[in-house]
Amino acid sequence: MLFNTLQYFIFLPIVFIIYWWANNKSVKLQNILLLIASYYFYACWDWRFLFLLVFSTGLDYFTGLKMFDASTIKSKKFWFWLSIVVNLGFLGVFKYYNFFAASFADFLSHFGFQVNIRTLEIILPVGISFYTFHGLSYVIDIYKNRIEPERNIVDYSLFVSYFPLLVAGPIERATHLLPQLKKKRDFSYSNAVDGLRQILWGLIKKVIIADNCALYANVIFDNPESHSGSSLVLGAVFFAFQIYGDFSGYSDIALGTSRLLGIELLKNFNYPYFSRDIAEFWRRLHISLSTWFRDYLYIPLGGSQGGMWMKVRNTFIIFLVSGFWHGANWTFIVWGALNALYIMPSIILNTNRNNLEIVAKGKFLPSVKDFCHILLTFGLTVIAWIFFRAASVSQAFLYLKGIFSNSILSIPENLPKIELLLCGCFLLMEWLGRENNYAIANFGKSWHVIFRWSFYLFLILMLIYFGAKEQNFIYFQF
Repeated sequence: MLFNTLQYFIFLPIVFIIYWWANNKSVKLQNILLLIASYYFYACWDWRFLFLLVFSTGLDYFTGLKMFDASTIKSKKFWFWLSIVVNLGFLGVFKYYNFFAASFADFLSHFGFQVNIRTLEIILPVGISFYTFHGLSYVIDIYKNRIEPERNIVDYSLFVSYFPLLVAGPIERATHLLPQLKKKRDFSYSNAVDGLRQILWGLIKKVIIADNCALYANVIFDNPESHSGSSLVLGAVFFAFQIYGDFSGYSDIALGTSRLLGIELLKNFNYPYFSRDIAEFWRRLHISLSTWFRDYLYIPLGGSQGGMWMKVRNTFIIFLVSGFWHGANWTFIVWGALNALYIMPSIILNTNRNNLEIVAKGKFLPSVKDFCHILLTFGLTVIAWIFFRAASVSQAFLYLKGIFSNSILSIPENLPKIELLLCGCFLLMEWLGRENNYAIANFGKSWHVIFRWSFYLFLILMLIYFGAKEQNFIYFQF
């Protein structure tokens, strides 16, 4: 079930009505209803993989209790590593086995050995990377004595499988979500309206921006050697808009949906394309994943406490792992390595914490210096996105070679004027709303109710008119 389908917008009101009806009964009943809805939501994709989700949930629930109740360190370590190995084992088999098998065969072929390694004809369970990380953070926090285990199986199961975040995040923490699931939630009209507003903006990002940009970007990336350098630049820029609109749009719909149910999720995007350096970009992009790697990989490796060599080493490790998390392809690893190289100057010069506030806060326009830094940062990220989008590393280099040719100064063929106009209007709205949780959070609040709701109706009509051919959310594949 996708967020941008009619099926979801039939499912959501039904859940909303039954959920708030149960508010007068008990929190336990509300959570049971949410858990049933979440399992149904997941089963709509493929009911067979629901068993994998339930097993993973049960494993972490059980091992969490066993670790906490363990009488010896040895016993505690056993249950900890059981959970880690099984969870990563499932992730490895479904997501990475074929990659390692093919890479190993290619490696042997360079030495004259031709081997036929059998690959698995299986599909990747949607959301497995996300719900696995939910469980891992929970188990690690118990092992490190940061939290106590949740003994209510329903509450823990809901924490892992809560449908707004189940298949594409944000990656929640037990310390943030579980306390909300255990307390009574009271309906708030203002929060519900705000949630609907954020859902609307998420749909604008996904349906109007991401899906329309995808139509042009796909044509360019599918056959880069047939296009001019300027068209290749535009195709890469459109993919940058596509992936941002796609994933941040999903996150907005998830956060808005959850706010309808009285539950706040972690913010996942904070206007990354207005960043003035790569360090700021990564503080604003996929925040829940970046902070997960910081807390559960970077800091345990020593963080920045062991001198410059350790900072550089640990930074490369988390970017390479982050790239590999996104997909079983060398393109993602190169994408991660490239971002690690981008951020190195700020790490070495200790300037990675320079831009903590949003650009031009309280002002209408940025300074010339900030504007140039934004353009440079965006340009670097677009180059990195080429590797993210390309089918192979060789195709990515072919794409870059095509960009840096004499035709880069030509006018792109089949210039997508409507899509450029839509992206320009979108950028303007994002810029005007950059100090808010999402772009239209406070837009038109001071207007007369007729004008305000006319604006919302206009956005809905835009969704209908400019809605491109339905595209799957990119991050479902991760």
